[in-house]
Amino acid sequence: MEYNPIRQITEEEIRTYEEDGIVCLRQFFDGETVEMLRDVVERDMVDPSPMVVDATRDGAGRFFGDTFVWKHFDELNDFVFNSPAADMASALFRSPKINLIFDQFLVKEPGTSTPTLWHHDQTYWPVAGHQVCTLWLALDPVTNASGAVEYVCGSHLWGQRFKAVSFEDEDRYKEDLPPVPDIDALRDQYKIVQFELEPGDCTLHHGLTVHGAPGNSTKQLKRRAYITRWAGEDVTYNPRPNLQPMLHDPEIAVGGPLDCSLFPVVRSQPA
Repeated sequence: MEYNPIRQITEEEIRTYEEDGIVCLRQFFDGETVEMLRDVVERDMVDPSPMVVDATRDGAGRFFGDTFVWKHFDELNDFVFNSPAADMASALFRSPKINLIFDQFLVKEPGTSTPTLWHHDQTYWPVAGHQVCTLWLALDPVTNASGAVEYVCGSHLWGQRFKAVSFEDEDRYKEDLPPVPDIDALRDQYKIVQFELEPGDCTLHHGLTVHGAPGNSTKQLKRRAYITRWAGEDVTYNPRPNLQPMLHDPEIAVGGPLDCSLFPVVRSQPA
């Protein structure tokens, strides 16, 4: 499909991302894009890839996730390479080179009580560097009741990596890192933001920004999101034990650039 940039990201929005580790960008994706992604996620939920994860904890509702879906759907391959998403990451990183780490559908069905535990993303993945972000694109109206994500502003600048938190098996991740602080018990010590979103709105947050989300307590409103994870030119390959599974071994050198078929270069412009 044809993608037309809505507008350029402003310098103020870039500074917000740099300082807070999170920025909300309204209506950067049009209705046609949202409808296409809704169609694909519904097909994926019926017939998911081998990377599918059911993170539902208590049996109520459904917390569905599937990763590397761009490898399975032509529409998502087209989105990765031709939508504004990579350009948005490039602007926030101030980086001419952009790699995709992976993409993901995350869905909380109505009545899903499972929260998204407080965590930050980067310790799950085999990457090192500062220019790492997640673009979270809303496919439905997102409210606090349906599971809008909360972000701890500035946590990406704490200079601290936290142990990955498993959404399935509490003993899964072994890396010798401190646990994520008890954010809920310390709320008055932090600046926490939450954005209610309309379809086509998105947030971009840094790979070390601590965030979490409530369950979806609504009776009829799905919380479907299409998520892309991006890396800039300072990011290198950093495999460690017990990480989130990747689709396959990328067969690249430790400490080298991500450039490979698993983590493709999506934008590369002269500096």
